Amino acid sequence: MSVQPLVDRFGRAHTYLRISLTERCNLRCTYCMPEEGVPLLGRQHYMTAEEVLALARIFVHLGVTKIRLTGGEPLVRKDFAQIAQGLAALRDVSPRLSLSLTTNGTMLEPVWDLLETCDMRSINISLDTLQPAKFLALTKRDDFDAVRRAIDVAVQRKFRVKVNAVLLRGKNEDEIEDFIAWSAREPIHVRFIEFMPFNGNEWGWDQILPFHTVLERAGAYFALEKVTDDAHDTARAYRVQGGQGTFGVIASMTAPFCDTCNRIRLTADGKIRNCLFSDDELDLLTPLRRGENIEMLIRQSIHAKHARHGGVEEISRLSREDFTQRSMIRIGG
Repeated sequence: MSVQPLVDRFGRAHTYLRISLTERCNLRCTYCMPEEGVPLLGRQHYMTAEEVLALARIFVHLGVTKIRLTGGEPLVRKDFAQIAQGLAALRDVSPRLSLSLTTNGTMLEPVWDLLETCDMRSINISLDTLQPAKFLALTKRDDFDAVRRAIDVAVQRKFRVKVNAVLLRGKNEDEIEDFIAWSAREPIHVRFIEFMPFNGNEWGWDQILPFHTVLERAGAYFALEKVTDDAHDTARAYRVQGGQGTFGVIASMTAPFCDTCNRIRLTADGKIRNCLFSDDELDLLTPLRRGENIEMLIRQSIHAKHARHGGVEEISRLSREDFTQRSMIRIGG
């Protein structure tokens, strides 16, 4: 018997699950984590590997065809291998299940073979600058060389590599052309991300580099061609003519893509979030531990999803004070 897919009130089918494995991270990027840090949950509040896999199996049964592991930094989990292998085994339920990873790139060295074995060959690596000194200033850690080496290894091993760069006015906007030139030289896919508001990250409209600005700057330096976007792509992608890779902008603030959203988020403490901008969360972990019906709760959450931006009608009127929800590191990328 076929199972009814996870469709919300606006006809959007939800097939993409992003699972945060932890709120912990070995970097301290200011746009993600408040300067004073975050109060860390006790271990008992996190999903265990078995609980991650149990919830993932339910979502796959409900039509999820893509799962991305995020954090914090997902590779700080000592049981990462168990989780990755368990998710790969879910292909007995969904043979075409796609697995991917978002990471800061500093801890990839020991897991390359594992990722290949699990066919987790799509990796997003965060890198906001191509300058070592600026990397140290942005992340508070001296790991630039490790991240660049990880990207080189991923390309050599034929992984599909996306480089995520959050654009911050006055900090890294002078590197837009350098990132695009890199995407022309090598088969990497640069994704510029508009700075988004979360609790404690000192966001403001004056710090955003909007989509049209990036495109205008790119067009002034390079001959560009439009790349065909998939239906649910968050980035509008382009290629330097003759280039090996692509670049694009994830413009959540100035050119949103809510109409085609197919994403569900599961936080490290087992709460479902149907929108990155929403304050609403629904606990799945507690009822899972009680042996209750999780499918009903998942459908309830998806049904309650707003048309756009978690119910914020006028995104242009947002101010820093409007965001008291979790910091980005506690939500999951």
